[in-house]
Amino acid sequence: MESPAVTVAITRKADPARTAEMIAWVNAGTTLAEDFPGFLGTGWVRPDQGSYEWHMLYRFADEHALRNWEESPQRRWWLSSAEGFVEHTRTEKRTGIEGWFDPPRAHEVSETATPKAPPRWKQAVTIWLGFFPVSLLAALTLNHLLIDLNVVLRTLISTLCLTPIMTYLVLPQVTRLLQPWLRR
Repeated sequence: MESPAVTVAITRKADPARTAEMIAWVNAGTTLAEDFPGFLGTGWVRPDQGSYEWHMLYRFADEHALRNWEESPQRRWWLSSAEGFVEHTRTEKRTGIEGWFDPPRAHEVSETATPKAPPRWKQAVTIWLGFFPVSLLAALTLNHLLIDLNVVLRTLISTLCLTPIMTYLVLPQVTRLLQPWLRR
């Protein structure tokens, strides 16, 4: 049986005065990871400009590809290059979209320890309840700014803006509110 893709969510802290260094460090890590087989992508977001917290994601095609990256000398060097200005605070590993519906944990979560995910139809309803108002708000606020761009570029910009908002702000709130219904 094929191993599912794995997403790793990491929270790190860094002094907001060192934002330029942090961005360069994150970009260096991305450049290194891109060369590893099975690398599917990465991204990061901060709650606001003055925030100490950086929420980072990276995704690999399967556990084996992820392990090759995480145990590599390149990654060890990259992590060591941030000693003194980056603090690692939390890591979560998830497979599939079900991870959005689990309450946050301060430790790594294995597939066997994860509670059973809600039915797919409940997941779809929950995502829609978060996605509709955010998409509507984006359409009302961004569309007039992007109207002269072609549809591919408009979609690229809007999804780059909305994905972190949905992942870190909206879906956690919606799933927290709907938790009793989701677990029923």
